[in-house]
Amino acid sequence: MKLKTLAALAAFVLTAAAVRAQELPYKVSNVEVLDLDGKATKLPYWGEKNLMIFYVDPDRHKQNSEFTEELERNHRAEGENLYGFGIMNLKDAPMIPNGMARSMAKKRTAKNGALVLADQDRILSKAWNLGDCNNQFVLMIVSKEGELVFLRKGELSEQDIEAFYEAVALYR
Repeated sequence: MKLKTLAALAAFVLTAAAVRAQELPYKVSNVEVLDLDGKATKLPYWGEKNLMIFYVDPDRHKQNSEFTEELERNHRAEGENLYGFGIMNLKDAPMIPNGMARSMAKKRTAKNGALVLADQDRILSKAWNLGDCNNQFVLMIVSKEGELVFLRKGELSEQDIEAFYEAVALYR
């Protein structure tokens, strides 16, 4: 009996710790990923501006495309205190060669002027304890104080989109 109780208690503590690790906001640190030329770079404007980050698995780059197109049209997420950019989660797209993904992103960013970086080894996901990001569109807001204040993964619901606009209004 004692062993079962101890095992149940251990499972509860581990589950509570995992849930607690995902409570927002929590402190994150600047990480080094790659630019589209394959050179190491830190996240831009760290500590200077609030960051809106799209961490996207190239296998699911069209997930939430209506939302991202709406963002481009309505400008509700723009502001002088906010900088938005994308990071490709290349590790979770093994069928797409890294060089090809970076080349495709270069062509697209040449047209729209957006900044896209590349994460070949889940560096961001691991450093920020994001959990499984495979096949996920991950939307985040990081305050200039280095706190992850907003996080959603996967297909965004209407409630997620509403929560995003409420959160981003505080950080524009």
